[in-house]
Amino acid sequence: MKTASFLEGQLLLAMPSMADERFEQSVIYICSHTEKGAMGLVINDVMSDISFSELLKQLDISVTSPIAEKTVHRGGPVEAGRGFVLHSADYVQETTLVVSETLALTATVDILRAIANGTGPKNSLLALGYAGWGAGQLEKEMKNNSWLTAHAGEEIIFNTQTEDKWSRAIAMLGIDLSMLSSESGHA
Repeated sequence: MKTASFLEGQLLLAMPSMADERFEQSVIYICSHTEKGAMGLVINDVMSDISFSELLKQLDISVTSPIAEKTVHRGGPVEAGRGFVLHSADYVQETTLVVSETLALTATVDILRAIANGTGPKNSLLALGYAGWGAGQLEKEMKNNSWLTAHAGEEIIFNTQTEDKWSRAIAMLGIDLSMLSSESGHA
C-alpha cells in the first residue's frame, strides 16, 4: 500500500470565512499533495449544463445497454474541460492513481466506457476540472483558516446527497455550524 503524503486522501472543507466564492462551502477530496503542490476534486458542486449521457455522446462513446444517469461535478476551476473519475479501488488501470486502500483516481476515456457499459468501478464520481495549489499555497491557506480537514469516507463521497456533503462533513468533526465564525483571525 502507498503511504499518504501530507493531506492526500483527506477532505478539505471550506470555512465560512472562505474568501474565494468559487470554493464557498466546498468539499474537496485531495488526490495528491506533495511539497510541489496539491490537486483535488470538488465533490459537492454539480454541473447543470451537461449530463453523463450528453458527455458520452460528445466523446463518441457508444453504450451497449441502458445506463443509469450519473451526475457530472465541477471538480474545480483548473482545466475545466478535462475529466476525472474518483472511484472505488476495485477498478485499476495502468494510468490509475491509487490514493488509498479504497479510493483511486482515473482520468482516461477508458473508465468512462467501462462505467457506461457496466464494467467500471462499484462507486464513482465524475468531475470536469480540478482544484490545484502550487508549492506551499495550500499550507498558507490552511494557516489563514480557510480550510478544515476531515476523514474522507466513501459514505460522504459516494452516498451523501451533493447538497448535504459540506454540512455532513462538518458534523462528522463534531462542529456546531452556528459556532463557526465567518470572520478569520487568530487567538
